[in-house]
Parts: sequence; structure tokens; C-alpha cells
Amino acid sequence: MTDHPTWLPPNSGPGDPAPAACAYHPDRFAGVRCQRCGEPICGECMIEAPVGHQCPRCLAQGRAMTRQATGPHGGRRSANPALTSLVLIGLNVAVFVGIFLSGGFGGRLSNLFALTPGGLCEVGAQTYVGVPPATCSLEGGAFVPGPLDGGWWQILTSAFTHVGLLHLGMNMLALWVLGPSIERVLGRARFLAVYGVSALVASAFILWLAAPTTTTLGASGAISGLMGALLLLVLRHGGDARTVLMWIGINVVITIVGSAGISWQGHLGGFVGGLATTALIIALRKAIPWQWMAVAAVGAAALVAMAARTLVG
Repeated sequence: MTDHPTWLPPNSGPGDPAPAACAYHPDRFAGVRCQRCGEPICGECMIEAPVGHQCPRCLAQGRAMTRQATGPHGGRRSANPALTSLVLIGLNVAVFVGIFLSGGFGGRLSNLFALTPGGLCEVGAQTYVGVPPATCSLEGGAFVPGPLDGGWWQILTSAFTHVGLLHLGMNMLALWVLGPSIERVLGRARFLAVYGVSALVASAFILWLAAPTTTTLGASGAISGLMGALLLLVLRHGGDARTVLMWIGINVVITIVGSAGISWQGHLGGFVGGLATTALIIALRKAIPWQWMAVAAVGAAALVAMAARTLVG
């Protein structure tokens, strides 16, 4: 009868202790020990770490404990700060194409999306303002309600509505220049909050300060809010505000020179909304729940102001 030698793992000698079994697969020999917990693990359980190897349990625990990097004002840092601006630009372009295909300015989609506080009366291919719903119906027309008559969607859809390539191009260029810089500092959620609240405050200013027969459209209110936001962020971090002030100055000049066709109410409201929202984000950067409640309060105040305007008539 011949005795066969006992199997030993590589680099083991006859006097070495028996190899340890894997903590997760007891029927398998362990090649190494986990760098974190020291448990023996087999080749299948070995997960490469910056130093040595880890077991599946320690890897899962490490991932759970790892926090997402946060920015200086409490927001998660965006892996791609330009992405949100690109999506917003895409939405604006899509609405523009839809309006173009449905008849351009004065077409059905344009009338539905643009902000006309007192509504519109469509009679054939013609559109009239200042016509009560009952009168519009008697004339055989179709009444498109504004916010004062229940068309509340216009307080946001108007911020995505453009009727000319120049109008669209200028606003989207400004969004592309301003948006990524702000998202890089605030994070995606807070950037969207500034953009959205600015649009709401702009609509509130229009409802209170513009004539009910005025039709307002475009992302200019939200863009003005981004200008206010960037100004505060630059000042907060000790940067050179001259470039931002130049943008604001150009916006003011365009608003004044083109006053007949530009909504100063929307520009001013958006700027105020952007300043207020960003100021609260900066002030409450160490109190995240209060930060969001404060931002929501600005948006709610704009909604309440618009609701109050409908009661005034």
C-alpha cells in the first residue's frame, strides 16, 4: 500500500497550519484575508481595494458609509454641470418647433403656452384680446383662458415659449453661459430651484404690473434670475463681479431700449426671484431642511400673489 502526500496550498510547508476556509464558502480554501475585517476569503470573494482585497460584506458597508461629495451650499456636486442646461435648452427648442409647426405666433400652441393674463379669443385665423369668454362664444370663437380665467399652466409654460429664432437664440445662449457655472456651485436641484422660482416670480410681477391684455413669453425672466444668482455667488466667494455686472447691464439696456416689445415686469420679477432664492440658499447653507423650506416659501409666495391677483379681477 502506497501513502500519498497530503495536498498543501502553494508556498506551504509540511509544518504549516492547515489552510483557513473561506468565511463565505466553507468548502473552499481561503487565499487571502480581507484588508478591513481580517476574515479569510476565497478567490471568488476577493474584491480588489486600493490596498489589498476586501470581502463582499466590507465592500457593501464601505459603499453605504461613503457620502456623496457636497458643494459649499449643501447641494450634491454634479458630475456634469452642463447637463441640466442642455436639457432645458432642449425643452425650449422642442416647444419652439411645436409652435412653428402649429402656425407660429398666434397659432394654437402659442396661444395656449404664452402668458396672457386675461385670455385670448380665437375667431378663425384671428386672435383677439380683451374679449370676455361669453362674448367670444357668441361670436363663434374659441376662448383660450389666461391665469385670471383658470389657465394657470401659462405661469410656467410661458417660460419655455419663443416665437423667433433670435429670441430663442439669445435666451439659450445666456442659459448656456450662466447655467453650468451656477450648477457647479449649487448642485443640480438648487440650480433648478433658482430657475423655476425665478420663472414663477416673473409671472407674478407680470400678473400684477402688466395689462391683462399683454401677451408675455420667453425664458428671459428665468435667465434674469440666473444673473441675480450668479452675482450673489460671485460676491459670496470673493470673485470678480465685473463680468456678471456687464451681463446685467446689457440686460437692463435691452429691456429699456426694447421696452415696447420686452416685458420689464418679467425681467425685474425674475431678477428679484433669483436674488431672493439664492440669498436664502447661501444664508441657510448649514441648515439644509430650513434651506429648502425657505426656497419653497418664495415659490409659494409667488403663487399666493398670483392667486390674490385673480381675486382682484
